[in-house]
Amino acid sequence: MPVQSVRSFSRDPQEPVVHELDPLRLEGKEVPVRVIIRRAEDGLWRGRMAFGDPEDAARETAEIFCGASEQELWESIGHLREHHLRDLFRSLGT
Repeated sequence: MPVQSVRSFSRDPQEPVVHELDPLRLEGKEVPVRVIIRRAEDGLWRGRMAFGDPEDAARETAEIFCGASEQELWESIGHLREHHLRDLFRSLGT
């Protein structure tokens, strides 16, 4: 009986992956919040925040998050509180 070869495709860690977070409540409106993470060529995990709908001109930070592992990166993101997210959003202008 012939054996079928099974290929498993894992995603390229250098390709950015978007993760939805809880929306930010600001002035009575909900602002979508996303984290875009990737593994950089130097082996470190890097991430940036994006606010607003992806179809619109979303406000994005630079890659301000960094970690030696994906878990370490998420720990740095997890320490943010809502007032930090609000300040990041406001710092990106209108």
